[in-house]
Amino acid sequence: MSSRISTGADRRLLILLLGALTAIGPLTIDTYLPAFTAIAADLQTDVATVGLSMSSYFIGIAVGQLVYGPVLDVMGRKQPLIFGLLLFGVAALGCALSWNVHWLIGLRLVLALGACVGMVAARAVVRDLFPLNETARIFSLLMLVMGVAPIVAPTLGGIIVATVGWRYIFVMLAVVDVLLLTGVWWILPAIAGHGRREVLYPHRALHEYRAVMATPGFVVGMLVGSFHVAGLFTYLTASPLVFMDLLGMSGFRYGLAMGCSALALVIGSQVNARLLKRFSLNNVLWCSNVLQLLASALFVVGLALVPVSFWLVLAFVVLYMFCLGFLLPDVTALIMAPFGREKAGSASALLGSFQMVAGALAAAMVSWAYDGTVAVMAVGLPVCAAGSVVLLWRERLRRR
Repeated sequence: MSSRISTGADRRLLILLLGALTAIGPLTIDTYLPAFTAIAADLQTDVATVGLSMSSYFIGIAVGQLVYGPVLDVMGRKQPLIFGLLLFGVAALGCALSWNVHWLIGLRLVLALGACVGMVAARAVVRDLFPLNETARIFSLLMLVMGVAPIVAPTLGGIIVATVGWRYIFVMLAVVDVLLLTGVWWILPAIAGHGRREVLYPHRALHEYRAVMATPGFVVGMLVGSFHVAGLFTYLTASPLVFMDLLGMSGFRYGLAMGCSALALVIGSQVNARLLKRFSLNNVLWCSNVLQLLASALFVVGLALVPVSFWLVLAFVVLYMFCLGFLLPDVTALIMAPFGREKAGSASALLGSFQMVAGALAAAMVSWAYDGTVAVMAVGLPVCAAGSVVLLWRERLRRR
């Protein structure tokens, strides 16, 4: 394939590959969540200590993206992707062979350093190869692929743990990695970097990141997108507390609830792709953000008027996630629009790293503030929605 997409089949294969590269991060998280108890028992530790492997993974995702950004701009997209995926495969097999929890925690960090290259490169490749007016729709299609991960991954992980043991979760991830490597080798076009290796020195890389942040609208867009991701992580962290601890749901019913919310995210992204054929990106982004704020505000009102129930919480969460299906691809397209091939990798890395930090902070706040009621979700979701609406409103006023 050339650096442009020659046929419709090439285009579909490329979108599928980029979606899978973006999904590898969520897949690596969601498949091993059902294994925490089994891992703790096998490695003779407690679940809280196993949970540190989640923290090390998030650190690796946030830091790794900043490392890969300049590398992708200098060397092009393909070589760093191959390196990162090879690192991921080796780390996955290492996790499968871990003999104590400390090795698992450390190898999960390495696993994240391999996984995050796909997240950074996928955004940059979309900006490289697709016309500017199509990028939001392409990001929506990537979300269709990525959205499958949180639907099937927990169930898949649970089946693997129950049948062959938790170590085979990481063997499965290594097999997925081989498939991704094959796809990158055969499907991804050769996209050259600018070749200026001096940019890889830390002080020059910081200069590149400062230049990205100085681009008009980037910081505002990054903050808006970070509020969206913070809302997502607020829900992901609060959902087991609310559904299982507060409402007493079984693990099976909780899995169904998570599947419903992930499906709402996917449906929202596909409705978004169709609306963008008729309406401007800015208008769709604004309206969906306002709708999300109204939904989260109605959630608070509903909780004040009627007793907390599973169906009430699920209904508003599904609407919130439906709106996120619009917001996540649209704000990504808006942020990446000003950047050509020489800075798309750095912009993607800075965006992804900042959003991951925002999500991790939101998750930490939820864990700290949970008081045995639904308040942490009822407050967190509208706060995140309101933050993004305020920023967008200020930006709209500034442009008038």
